[in-house]
Amino acid sequence: MNDVATALGRLEELAIEVPSWAYGNSGTRFKVFGTPGTPRTVQEKLADAAKVHELTGLAPTVALHIPWDKVDDYAALKEYAAGLGVGLGTINSNTFQDDEYKFGSLTSSKEAVRRRAIDHHLECIEIMHATGSKDLKIWLADGTNYPGQDDMRGRQDRLAESLQEIYAALGDEQRLVLEYKFFEPAFYHTDVPDWGTSYAQTLALGDKAFVCLDTGHHAPGTNIEFIVMQLLRLGKLGSFDFNSRFYADDDLIVGAADPFQLFRIMHEVIRGGGFGKDSGVALMLDQCHNLEEKIPGQIRSVLNVQEMTARALLVDTAALGEAQRAGDVLAANGIFNDAFYTDVRPVLAEWRESRGLPADPLAAFKASGYQKKINEDRVGGQQAGWGA
Repeated sequence: MNDVATALGRLEELAIEVPSWAYGNSGTRFKVFGTPGTPRTVQEKLADAAKVHELTGLAPTVALHIPWDKVDDYAALKEYAAGLGVGLGTINSNTFQDDEYKFGSLTSSKEAVRRRAIDHHLECIEIMHATGSKDLKIWLADGTNYPGQDDMRGRQDRLAESLQEIYAALGDEQRLVLEYKFFEPAFYHTDVPDWGTSYAQTLALGDKAFVCLDTGHHAPGTNIEFIVMQLLRLGKLGSFDFNSRFYADDDLIVGAADPFQLFRIMHEVIRGGGFGKDSGVALMLDQCHNLEEKIPGQIRSVLNVQEMTARALLVDTAALGEAQRAGDVLAANGIFNDAFYTDVRPVLAEWRESRGLPADPLAAFKASGYQKKINEDRVGGQQAGWGA
């Protein structure tokens, strides 16, 4: 395996963006669960996110969701976040909650609906100018439930036209990342159901448009690391939304269902040049903590990514390449397994301590009294977010 000290040295490059909405109330399609200490404002979401970064050193930026995180003064919000020790990251649009978007937003057959959806994204770009955000992330709920309900090709054409206008408004240093999801809430067809559709649409836009890969948005059995490899090879992987799934888009803690898959994904990210501050690939979380407490859930998530990244950095790529060229199947697989089964948790604890971070961030959070304090302080009001 590669030297542990060398691998840990590269961990300095690891940064994971956390989503503001992960700290709010969430649930299933049947019930949204309220919890004590739920943030009532975007400022309180940022405070919770800052606590995650304070204890782990892994989460320096926070993704915002518009309109859930709308404020009157984004420059002031940026300054407030900086005072907490975090920055404002990706701006996520929302065209899936208003009644007007029932039959589509950027793909709608109604020009007025498309106009409203496009204008919303143009507003998001203006917010990006104020926050200094680099990425506009678009996920669409657009699709149909029944054969013949709408013209699938026409919807792709309308999507392309809508995206072109949004793309043209981007600043020189800004990017558009288009997320895909193979089903839900549309069940017959989804307008951006797979990486190929997202790739085709972003390729047509230009070199500031990329694919966002959500690790929960694939059919069972899909080889996600192959998609990661291909998008890196094509220069079109812009960002990740990390989470975990057992059946569909479960949005569980990343690595919960299949840590070996997360390891394999990170191996391809590292091998393909997608790891590091200058790689152009943003690592983000996109999770809903329905049962567990929100802040510990985010801490656990970023630690899981860190652990699997450390293991992936241990893969002896020179020996692996030699075994692959020799056609030695068992040796190649064994090199992978040796790295994956290495328990890096003790050395990661030492690594954190050497940087002034707690060896066990979860224990440190529990001992901090932060959760008790926000449970007592945050009474009344209602946070803006999905279903709550």
